[in-house]
Parts: sequence; structure tokens; C-alpha cells
Amino acid sequence: MRIVRPTALVYFAGLACILGGAAAVIGARLVPGGAWLGLVPVLFIMARGLHRPMRRWRLARRGLSDAWRTWLQTHVPLYATLDDAARARYERDVLFFADEQTFEAVEGLPLTDTLRVSVAAGAALLLHGRPDWELPTQRTLLFYPDRFDEDYYGGDYAVYDGMVHAQGPIILSAAAVEEDWAHPGNGRNVVLHELAHLFDFDNGGAEGVPSLMARASAEAWQALVRREIRRVRLGNSLLRGYAATNGAEFFAVAVENFFDRPAALQHRHAHLFEALVAFFNLDPRGVRHA
Repeated sequence: MRIVRPTALVYFAGLACILGGAAAVIGARLVPGGAWLGLVPVLFIMARGLHRPMRRWRLARRGLSDAWRTWLQTHVPLYATLDDAARARYERDVLFFADEQTFEAVEGLPLTDTLRVSVAAGAALLLHGRPDWELPTQRTLLFYPDRFDEDYYGGDYAVYDGMVHAQGPIILSAAAVEEDWAHPGNGRNVVLHELAHLFDFDNGGAEGVPSLMARASAEAWQALVRREIRRVRLGNSLLRGYAATNGAEFFAVAVENFFDRPAALQHRHAHLFEALVAFFNLDPRGVRHA
């Protein structure tokens, strides 16, 4: 995640020029010397365009709190492998994500900094190898105390730890979030799973082909997914059975395993591992940029 995105600045600058020029022409025709009115939309649009970069710059200067840094050291194995520059960038991404998303809790659940950093750390992992990427959408992060059902109620019959749709919030079980980060290495991380779906939804439908994947790679990826889903169904896969539900769930489960137990995934599913290394542009076993 960049403090300043050149494409965004170009967009706002172009919009300012167009609207400012139009306002200047109209102002000049209405009153003598009225061309200065063109500055009004220019200043307004540029202020809007610079709002996020300035906010991110201030966050980056402030830096991560000691409590959040300790949490990362304890729960994110990749964090310990980063050099100073990469670690600073990772921390910065955590801050940016936590600041720009909306977090809410229901059923009397306290909305703690631990829950915020738990999600922000997952987003920073997904984006770390691709500094120019942003998550394809902004959502409300809604925490339930524990599992919930299809009608978003808890209870004995609730089975969902997380859920996200093409529209609407990302819903997470706080208990599952805390459990998954506390016990890495089992291939489960509900934060990574649900955030991974966002790459898919940006295509307009969840089909298991991430929107940021190069178009030339999509066909090969789909063929790989079909082979790997067969392995899951035959019981010859590191991935749990839920990965065979469809291509979208396969991608999300594969992402969980890629970051949570990368050495095991590379050993059992070398082609899948290398495809994910290429997509995320990093090796979670020790960060290797392509």
C-alpha cells in the first residue's frame, strides 16, 4: 500500500483541470476577471485527492504502537523474517488498513485493539509482496462473539466462523479470529480466508479467479484448480475438504495454507505453491520477491 498512488493523483489532477477550466471560462463570461473562479473546483478536488495521502503520511510518521508490534511478533511468523525496511512497510500497511476500515461488534462484544490488529495484520500479509495493490474494496468488519448461522444468529447450531458476500460487511467470529492467530500451522485462518474472497468478488462474481491475476495466467490457474480440487475430493490433499466446494472456496483455503503453513504446502502441492508465490509476489517461508 502506497502513501501516494500516482494513478489517483493523475485522476484528481485531470479532473481538477477539466472542471477548473470549465469554471474559469464560465466565470470569465459572467463577470470581468471571473476566470479566478476556476480555482474553486481545483482547490476542492485537489484537497479531496490529497486527503488520503496526507492522512497516511501522518500515520506512517506516528508509527505502530508497542502493543501492536508485540502482537505481530507473537502471532505473525512472516513478520520476524522481514528486514528493517520491509518490516516498517508491513507495519505501515497494518496502520493504513486499520485506519481506513470500519470496525463494529455486536451482541455486547467489546471491540478491542486486538481484533483490529488481527484483521489488519491479515490484510498486510496479502498485500505485502505487491506494494502497489490495495484490497479491491472497503468493507465494514463486523465481529460476532462466536459462530453464527445463515441468519446471523449464534447458538448450538451455528457453524460459520466467517462470511462475506459480494455486497455487505465481512462478518467474523471473534473467537475464531483469536484462535486461528494463536495456533498457526493448522492451515486455518478465518481472517485470511474471508479477505482472500475480496480478490474474487472484484470480478463481479466469486469464481475462484482473483481479479488481480494476470489475464494470461487465468486459464492455467483454472486448470490447476480443477486438478487440485480432484485431489481434495480423493483425500489426497493438504487442504481440508471445504476447499472442494467450488473455485472461490478453493482459493480462500489455499491462501490460508499458503501463509499459515507454507513449507507443508510447498512440499505437498509444489505447483499450487509456486502459483501463489507468483500471484502474491512473495514466499512466506522467508519473503523472496520475484
